[in-house]
Amino acid sequence: MPHITRRTCLALAATALSCAALAQVPAGYPASYQTLIDAAKKEGKVTIYTPTDAAAGKPLVKEFESLYPGVKVEYMDMNSVELFNRFISETAAGTTSADVVWNSAMDQAVKLVADGYAQPYESVETRALPAWAVYQKTAYGTTFEPLGLVYNKRLLPAADLPRTHADLVKLLADPRLQGKVTTYDIEKAGVGFLYLTADVHVNPALTWDVVKAMAGAGVKLQSSSSTMMERISSGEQLLGYNMITSYAHARAKKDSNIGYALLKDHTLVMSRVAFIAKGAKNPNAAKLWLDYLLSRRGQTTLSSASELYSIRSDVEGEMTAQALQKELGLSLRPIAIDQNLLTYLEQGKRLEFIKTWRGYVARK
Repeated sequence: MPHITRRTCLALAATALSCAALAQVPAGYPASYQTLIDAAKKEGKVTIYTPTDAAAGKPLVKEFESLYPGVKVEYMDMNSVELFNRFISETAAGTTSADVVWNSAMDQAVKLVADGYAQPYESVETRALPAWAVYQKTAYGTTFEPLGLVYNKRLLPAADLPRTHADLVKLLADPRLQGKVTTYDIEKAGVGFLYLTADVHVNPALTWDVVKAMAGAGVKLQSSSSTMMERISSGEQLLGYNMITSYAHARAKKDSNIGYALLKDHTLVMSRVAFIAKGAKNPNAAKLWLDYLLSRRGQTTLSSASELYSIRSDVEGEMTAQALQKELGLSLRPIAIDQNLLTYLEQGKRLEFIKTWRGYVARK
């Protein structure tokens, strides 16, 4: 066996370390991506502001930190209104704030981009996303989550569930549902306002028919999906409208009272929007996180462990865009991440819409 000198040993070790470092570059990425990884490690962390609860974020954080040792994730879970106000006030004050905003309130996210609070970044993963999910090479849709009905399986038979919005209008006249229907209070819940305006965009007449029918059934308005889910589970309510079914899917695994269904005439799809803050203190780590979140690996973890539907067509499984498209096809109506999301954020239009909604609800 040839004699190996200390210098040779050190050289081999350095080569091994170098190879290990290069191995961190994801498959299909340019070798120059290693420079971004190294810069992110020097920053040492990435701060994320999001309404996506910590339990859903935990598998993503764990995998990201294992892929990029030395880059810690500070995951700040808060509601969308707090996120919006806190991020703006901190940015104005020049204090430390989010590096990445990951927001389920799609319209708020687009407004922040439009108002100059985000920095452009063309992710390597852009090519794997649908065109409607990429906004100005700055904001990216990361999930493909259908909105539907959540119901109490013990008290409302699945056979009685409607298949279309027109069927829903008929069901809401059933005496069993009097005082037993719930949905968002659009004056208090930003996402509820967004979902209802998106419904109106798809089919205005039928959407207002549903609102009137819910009002006639004595609808109970709530500001959060978690409150609605709890009350449906307890039997206080039997049916919830325009609810995020990824949450219901996760809840149904441990709660036999919870079921959910998607309407076949049209099903809205929301997507959590991610962007890098213009004033990010850790911009390289932010880019690393965004690329991971959009990658096939990150999206697989997102759908299998975080139980949020993957937006990528090359990710397989129950909680994916691919599975939903096979089931519902053209009835799926993704809410596009574009300027149209700003329409009802204009104060006059917003107040006019709420006035119309309130008029129907008040006539119950």
